[in-house]
Amino acid sequence: MIFLYVGAGINHFIHPDGYLAIIPPYLPNHLFINIASGTIEIVLGILLIFSITRNLAVYGIIALLVLFIPAHVYMIQKGGCMSATMCWPVWVTWIRLFPLQFLLMWWAWRHRNE
Repeated sequence: MIFLYVGAGINHFIHPDGYLAIIPPYLPNHLFINIASGTIEIVLGILLIFSITRNLAVYGIIALLVLFIPAHVYMIQKGGCMSATMCWPVWVTWIRLFPLQFLLMWWAWRHRNE
């Protein structure tokens, strides 16, 4: 789980276009949102390493995953096609929201108090 969140966070900086494309248009400052969410993912992934900060990381990850739900809903609303080069079948966007998003929350929850 540490590698998942640290890697995903780093990916926000390596491939920002994919993340910028899924941020709903009603949210301001897409670049800031991308940088902030990538940074938060990295920090939370690192906090998972230490038992003293693990619970904080778990609750932070769950909160972050909840905050990502509008991006998944937006992907569904767009029919899975966010740009000319980023197009998924609609069923994939539904799986990203249900059950994947909630499985990730459950996985994080399972790591509390370890």
